[in-house]
Amino acid sequence: MSVGLLLVSHSTRLAEGAVELAREMAPDVVLESGAGDGDGGLGTSLEVVQDALGRTLPRVDGVVVLADLGSAVLTVETALELDDDLSGRVRLAEAPFVEGAVAAAVAAQQGAGLDAVLAAAEGAGAPAPSSGAAAPAAPAGDGETVSARVVVRNPLGLHARPAAVVARAAAAFGGPVTLQGVDATSVLQLMALGTAAGTEVEVAARGADARDAVATVVGLIEGGFGEV
Repeated sequence: MSVGLLLVSHSTRLAEGAVELAREMAPDVVLESGAGDGDGGLGTSLEVVQDALGRTLPRVDGVVVLADLGSAVLTVETALELDDDLSGRVRLAEAPFVEGAVAAAVAAQQGAGLDAVLAAAEGAGAPAPSSGAAAPAAPAGDGETVSARVVVRNPLGLHARPAAVVARAAAAFGGPVTLQGVDATSVLQLMALGTAAGTEVEVAARGADARDAVATVVGLIEGGFGEV
């Protein structure tokens, strides 16, 4: 199931910036903006939102909508109430606008369904687990446990784009994968680590593909994400 995102904001620039950021991490996801009052000013417009939904829905199976402020939420809710056909395909997230968009986009890039993409957006408001002084030896799960340590080489560390690359790679494996004790499939948790260049991190995985998962993530970090 393909899931797209619609970002509804009072500010066209804000929505377009959030779309640009999310697209950097999720290049294959359909991302649309439904922002502004329709005349180039600040505000929201029912017609703008309806037009944006009309552009998005033909290209995907479902859409998660994020709105920045209360009146934007009301505008989206009105659009959904006026078209009963949207109820099964469009979901409005109660989520922080930028963080939710990033988390939802990465989940959609990983092939998550509508409910899972919605959950990713809404979970973006929760505090990330503390990495603590030491990462656990391995995440929970069945099968072989593998871990390795690697030094972050790229100058800016695990900023948005490298975090998204790691998250997409980790999600491709069946078992759980962690980096410094946090879920390696979560861009926001990876970014919250604040990992800088020169930092040594531990990658751990469990399951049938554990060795491949660790080797893949370690290889990405050692390679410097094309920034070295």
